[in-house]
Amino acid sequence: MKYRQRALSRTMGIKTCSKECEVPETCPTDPESLKTARNVHFPNDVVFQDYVRQGELERIGPFIRARRVSLDTIYHSGMAAIHEAVLSGNLECVTLLIKHGAELHHRDEEGWTPLHMACSDGFPEIARYLLSLGADQELQNESGEKPADLIDPVNKELLVLFGLAADD
Repeated sequence: MKYRQRALSRTMGIKTCSKECEVPETCPTDPESLKTARNVHFPNDVVFQDYVRQGELERIGPFIRARRVSLDTIYHSGMAAIHEAVLSGNLECVTLLIKHGAELHHRDEEGWTPLHMACSDGFPEIARYLLSLGADQELQNESGEKPADLIDPVNKELLVLFGLAADD
């Protein structure tokens, strides 16, 4: 399909130079033909959730300190910020959120705790940190699974951490 410079230029009132270069000579002079520039503003929770997913620690702290977000909020994803941080695999982000009051046993919409997610997604360093803070290994999600039930059998580090490694 060929780009139709002439049709577009006519509808916008743009004059074009010779056919060889097809570079507009002037912009539309009619102010009505130009749309007003608009700014898009996202709610604080949406911006904060994105910062958590990206692990932008220098931006997360000020959001929390200014009380622009609540760490208890369950987002449209069905998870809170602590769950998002665990799923990103960013231990520093998890540590920062916990330091600022994120609940260690916060449950998502399916009853998963941060420890469930660390085990399911194979993040032993995060699981170790959560356990060091007293995360409950016995809590079950809505499917009746404990965090250890979600460990991939090939993840030896998590198996050892939970005392499930078979003696070789």
